[in-house]
Amino acid sequence: MFELVSFVTRGKIRKEVFRQLTSPKTPTQISLILSTQRPTISRAILSLQNKGLVECLTPNEKMGRYYKITKLGQEILNKINEIDLKGENTK
Repeated sequence: MFELVSFVTRGKIRKEVFRQLTSPKTPTQISLILSTQRPTISRAILSLQNKGLVECLTPNEKMGRYYKITKLGQEILNKINEIDLKGENTK
């Protein structure tokens, strides 16, 4: 489990994209929210998807695909949030 936590948290953009996917969104929506180029968002989503943390909800669409974190992804996000909260409490 901690290998996946480490994978997500190693990349600042990847971590932010991951957090955005608690509700279904398209790469374009996320790029607007994070003020980041869409190809960067798409690469982050693809890497998360390859690890089984994100799934495409509309795989038959060519454009405007919606993505959301998986059950495993939610478990990893909960662990990340727990770690982040502990870090804030020690400051």
